[in-house]
Amino acid sequence: MDDTDGDSMFMSKPSEYCCTANLNLYDSPQCDRLATQAAIGRHLTLLSTPETATAVRVRLCEEGYEGWLLKCDRPYLDRASTPYDFVPVSEAEIRDRIPKVIEFTRHAMSRPNCYLWGGTIGPNYDCSGLMQAAFLSVGIWLPRDAYQQEPFLKPIDRAALQPGDLVFFGPPEKATHVGLYLGNNRYIHSSCAETGRNGIGIDELAENGDRVSEFYLRQLRGFRRVVESYCPSNSEFRVQNSEF
Repeated sequence: MDDTDGDSMFMSKPSEYCCTANLNLYDSPQCDRLATQAAIGRHLTLLSTPETATAVRVRLCEEGYEGWLLKCDRPYLDRASTPYDFVPVSEAEIRDRIPKVIEFTRHAMSRPNCYLWGGTIGPNYDCSGLMQAAFLSVGIWLPRDAYQQEPFLKPIDRAALQPGDLVFFGPPEKATHVGLYLGNNRYIHSSCAETGRNGIGIDELAENGDRVSEFYLRQLRGFRRVVESYCPSNSEFRVQNSEF
């Protein structure tokens, strides 16, 4: 896009910023509820939505997730010296890395933690944030939320379950919870205080389990396998070429 279309605010190749500190992104311009977190080294761009006095809407480059960033966090962003470059990972490479994915979740469980809505940076995670962080630890990107992760992954039957597959829960409309299958009908997940363990724990896909296992089993949606690393499409986004 160029100035000839009368919309000189936007350009097709925006400037990217790199996070120099762990940053919080929020789900509204009021910045009163966490949506996700951006770890050191993450890339983001500014979106073309209007800014507020205190926040600007941004898009994370690696998985295309959007949120509001406080303007007071501007000192923790540097212009990226090189743009984010997606690195594909083969299905065979993913299977080889699954033991380290599982190891990541077990290590996260061993640390003091609690459930954090929007948490993707340890020690506190939400359910999909733990899954994203575990796979990212071995160079594999997943979409951010459980309802986004589910359709991206390959559906499998319960009989085909292997350690490292993902287990999805929720109402018929969409997935609202996700865990990592460990084998022997067990899965590890981060669950909230109201219905789960207020942090990372291991539960069973069994009708004779405890109250947490039984609660999630009633909402079981199905099973999926990670067979590729996620690369968001840039075609539907317009971003603002400006400073803040």
